[in-house]
Amino acid sequence: MKALIIVDVQNDFLPGGALAVPEGDRVIPVINNISHRFPVVVATQDWHPATHMSFAVNQPGDKKAFEQGMVGGIRQILWPVHCVQGSHGAELAGTLNQEPVHAIIRKGINPEIDSYSAFFDMKGKNSTGLDGYLRSRNVDEIYVSGLAADVCVYFTIMDGIRLGYTCYLIEDASRPVEVEKGDYKKAREKMQNAGAHIIESSVLGSI
Repeated sequence: MKALIIVDVQNDFLPGGALAVPEGDRVIPVINNISHRFPVVVATQDWHPATHMSFAVNQPGDKKAFEQGMVGGIRQILWPVHCVQGSHGAELAGTLNQEPVHAIIRKGINPEIDSYSAFFDMKGKNSTGLDGYLRSRNVDEIYVSGLAADVCVYFTIMDGIRLGYTCYLIEDASRPVEVEKGDYKKAREKMQNAGAHIIESSVLGSI
């Protein structure tokens, strides 16, 4: 069984949002064009409390967005405030067709640790429930789209491979944030080396 995973297509990640992904809005028509072809469709949302420690403003000292810091014992990029629970920025994009979506998985809820992957937190311990949901529907292939290709999409695919799913990145249905030049190239190579298939949406006509 095949499933489409739509990662974090939320207002704060679109142009004009608090953590805008360049051309992030261009994934929406591609996703809308393919989502009805999948028997299982899941969307994810970053769903952070305002006190989340991944926000630079919540770190001790004079930390700035996009600097490195410690969150839950893990060194990572610190972000501007984004996707706060219940805010407009956390909502799925209004132009995203949600009719084919069967379930929404929320992540990054624990203020003490981040959750890039749609499956687990950054320590790979606490599950979002996505794996159980997919297995209950006999899904063994996941096609991943959304934002951002070098962060949450990347971690979702890497966890999906680790869990035994056949994983596809729909490249024209995703965009990278590229905090540093070359981030997406590195992430792409790692996904391929781990066994992910990188495809364009045009090959999905037979699904």
